[in-house]
Amino acid sequence: MTTPITTSNNDSQMDNNIMAAGSKEHPPMLATGRYAQWQSCVMRYINTRPNTKELSQFIYEGPYVMTEILVLEKPATTIKEAVHAHTITETYKNTTTEKCAYFDADAEVIHLILTGIGDDIYSTVDAFTIAKKIWIAIERLQQGKPLNIKRRGIH
Repeated sequence: MTTPITTSNNDSQMDNNIMAAGSKEHPPMLATGRYAQWQSCVMRYINTRPNTKELSQFIYEGPYVMTEILVLEKPATTIKEAVHAHTITETYKNTTTEKCAYFDADAEVIHLILTGIGDDIYSTVDAFTIAKKIWIAIERLQQGKPLNIKRRGIH
């Protein structure tokens, strides 16, 4: 004979505490009036990630700005034509591995922040496309300050 599984208020409270604390798979959830603790826990969570440097950079400094790359002149050879010096716009495909890590971290840190907030805040900050701006908007909301939002813009 098997004993039926019952849940108690203690089990529910334990589940809530686990969600509040976060885990290795996700950052903690933001609870009303607990912004300072949430911010600290999210940063500690980010410090456990292998790309801590890149994730922190996107929160505090903003996104990596692509630049122009100078392509040096190459003289003609018997099998290739000469290449004149010129510039090209940096992209994910033509940049260094280190810079690609920054591009990848941008999407990851936005995901981490958004998974740590409730629907009420999410619906306000999802207009932002930059992790630093999301981070600042959440902080302002928690302090009761108004946001200057240009819907679906990069602002």
